[in-house]
Amino acid sequence: MLQYSFMQNALIAGFLISILCPIVGIFLVLRRYSMMGDTLSHSSLAGIAIGLVFGLNPLLTAFIFTSLCGILIEFLRSYYKQYAELVMSIILTLGLGIAIILISTGKSAANINTFLFGSILTVSTKDLYIIFILSLISILLLIFLYNKLLYITFDEQGAYTSGVNVKFINYLFTLLVGATISVSIRIIGILVISSMIVIPVATALQLNKGFKQTLIYSILFGFIDIIIGLIASYYINSASGGTIALVSVIVLILVLILKKIKFIAK
Repeated sequence: MLQYSFMQNALIAGFLISILCPIVGIFLVLRRYSMMGDTLSHSSLAGIAIGLVFGLNPLLTAFIFTSLCGILIEFLRSYYKQYAELVMSIILTLGLGIAIILISTGKSAANINTFLFGSILTVSTKDLYIIFILSLISILLLIFLYNKLLYITFDEQGAYTSGVNVKFINYLFTLLVGATISVSIRIIGILVISSMIVIPVATALQLNKGFKQTLIYSILFGFIDIIIGLIASYYINSASGGTIALVSVIVLILVLILKKIKFIAK
C-alpha cells in the first residue's frame, strides 16, 4: 500500500486535515455554528465548478469562493441577528445555484464525482503542496488567534467590551473555515467534509474534559477517523469520504458505549 505515491500523498494530506479540521471544528461547535461548516462545504461545490469550467486549480477556486461565502455570512449576520439559520440558507442557495448552472453546462460533469465523494487517487503532488501551505498558514493563524478566539467563543459580548476586535477576528475565522474545507475536498469530499469538522469534536466532548484536553482529543479522534478511513477505502475500493465519515460515526458510537459501560460499572 505505502509503495504507491497516491497513497503516500493521501496519508500526508489526511494527517494535515486531521489536525486542521478538529481545531476549526471545536470553535464552530462551541459557538453553535456547526451549520456554517455544512453550508460552506456545500457552497464550495460552486468554487470547484468554477475551477473545472475555466481550467483553474479547483482547490484554489474552492478556497476563494468559500472564503467569499464565509465573509458574506458574517456580513449578513449583522442584518439577521436573530435568524442565523436564515443566513446559512441564503448562502447555501447562492452556492448551489451557481454550482448547478456551471455543472449543467457539461464542462465539469466528468470530474465532479471525485470532489463530491473524495478519492485517494486524485491527490497529486501539486495538490499536496497547496494543502500543506494552506494548512500551515491556517494552523499558525489559529495559534496566533487562539486566546482571542477562546474569549469570543465563550463571551463574545465581553470580548467586544474589553477591546477585542470581534468583527475582524470573526472574518479571519471564516477564512480559516474556508481554507479548512478547501484542503479537505480531495480526501473527504464536499458532501461529508462537515462530518470531519464536527464529529471528532462531538466524540471528544463525551469525555467531559477541559477545553485544551478536548481539543487534543478532537485531533486524536480526527487522526484515527481519517487514517483508518483512508486505509479501509484502499482495501475495499470505496470512496474515501464516505468511508472516513462512517468510521467517524462508528468511533463516536464506541465512545458512547464505553462511556455508558463505565457509568454502569460505577
